[in-house]
Amino acid sequence: MILDRPDVPIEDFERETAWLIKPEGACKAGVCIPLPPSPATVEVGVLSERLGMGVVHDERHGLWALGPSTVSGRALESADAPDFTLPDLEGRPFRFGSLRGRKVVLVAWASW
Repeated sequence: MILDRPDVPIEDFERETAWLIKPEGACKAGVCIPLPPSPATVEVGVLSERLGMGVVHDERHGLWALGPSTVSGRALESADAPDFTLPDLEGRPFRFGSLRGRKVVLVAWASW
């Protein structure tokens, strides 16, 4: 989740992360993590600490990047990547699943 301020409107946080903000805190799949009460926003620093979400601040551009939650103790909910097909450098289809069983570093970039 890319943010342009250190506090997240609750509606945006819920839409982007599938966590729901309730009186008892941030809740997802039967797990609730206490958060300080706030009428309209959630603080990025508090989210990062309480939900185990990585956060990176780009001071020059005034942006914060909030990573996935790790409440389960893992950086990702699952280590299984979906199978997808994209063109290789020559334009031929390359199936990601053909790498199954090998360690892979996947780097993604978007301009937005």
